Formats: sequence, structure tokens, C-alpha cells
Amino acid sequence: MSLDTSILWRRHDRPGHEYARLNEHDAHWLIAGAALFEHDGMPCHLDYSVRCDKSWATQHARVQGWVGEREVNVEITADHARVWRLDGEIRPEVAGAVDVDLNFSPSTNLLPIRRLDLAIGQRAEVRAAWLRFPSFRLELLVQAYTRTGERTYVYESGGGSFVAQLEVDEGGWPLSYAGVWTAEARR
Repeated sequence: MSLDTSILWRRHDRPGHEYARLNEHDAHWLIAGAALFEHDGMPCHLDYSVRCDKSWATQHARVQGWVGEREVNVEITADHARVWRLDGEIRPEVAGAVDVDLNFSPSTNLLPIRRLDLAIGQRAEVRAAWLRFPSFRLELLVQAYTRTGERTYVYESGGGSFVAQLEVDEGGWPLSYAGVWTAEARR
């Protein structure tokens, strides 16, 4: 199996699609994607990239594009001490988080799924630096992943107030996510 993979998702809660690609490099992993969707009657186009070290800890993320007429250009960094910055400003509320979670995308579920490598029946909590859409604020989000089968997980956040069933492919890409996203093509 090639370590360079790509996927195309369709949104079901609103018109939209998203494409993402995962590439392995010598010292890091890189996810790059583009999300095109409708929000409040406005077209949105968001390009993103997420770079992780070899252990799948987020190092850098960037989101650029448009939400209607509003231009978006966000940069997120995390150092080895897990100090996070949003556009250069330290965000102490997400200190210690390992993963970035892009609220508008299913792609970042891949990060804890690959990093945790849970056995069937195992559950783990993670702290994520959650980039909210459409405010693009960075907030702490405690999440839990429970592996329920060879390619299935239960995802929880908000202390269990949000629960979603995830089906993933052999590499960890979500194939279906809570009835909101479904994969249409992958390589």
C-alpha cells in the first residue's frame, strides 16, 4: 500500500465537497486539501495544510480562502513543548494539545486515529486545538476515540454531548462521518 493517498468526500448537511491528500516525507506527514461548500447561503472555498511529525503530533497548519466575501488566512503552529500559536500569538487555552482539529473538515480525524493506533475495544481521550468554523478561533476540545471494529470508531466530544460513528479505510481516512460526510473516491 502506498503511503501517499487521497480522498474525495461529499457533504450531506449542505452542498459541498472536499478533497484531501496525505504525503509522507522524510521527517513529517503532510495533509493538504480543499473544501468547497455552502454556509449561510454563501459559497466557501478553504484550502488547508496540516504538517505532523512522524509520531502524528501536529506541528503546523494553515487555512486560506474565502467564506463568502470574507478572506481567511490562518496559521497555527505547535512547538515540541506543545505551546500553540494562532497567527503568531500564543494560545494558552490549548496548551498541551497534540492534534489540530479543523472544524469544517473530516480530514483531521486521521491524525489521532493514526497516532493512537488503538486495538479493537480500546478507548483514548485526546486534547485537540479545535479551529472553529466560521469564527476561526482556536479552542480546546477534549475528544475520545473508541475503536469498535477493524475499521470502525465511536468519536465523542463535549463530554459526550456529540457522538459520531466513524468508518475508516485501511489507512485511517474517514469513509463516513455521522451522516455528514461520505467518501466518494479514494486512492
